[in-house]
Amino acid sequence: MANNDNQPTKAEVQTTPLNKLPIPGENDTEFSAEEAAQVFEQNPSSNRASENQQ
Repeated sequence: MANNDNQPTKAEVQTTPLNKLPIPGENDTEFSAEEAAQVFEQNPSSNRASENQQ
């Protein structure tokens, strides 16, 4: 199979930032139940959407 000049090499693909495995816990978002309740209290349209789904 010939290597087409328009295609990246295997090494180029493996070193692409989007191809790296995520680091466990790096993107974890922590928030409290109180913070979540405040967000829902401030946004009345979110309450109506949840009522319509039931």
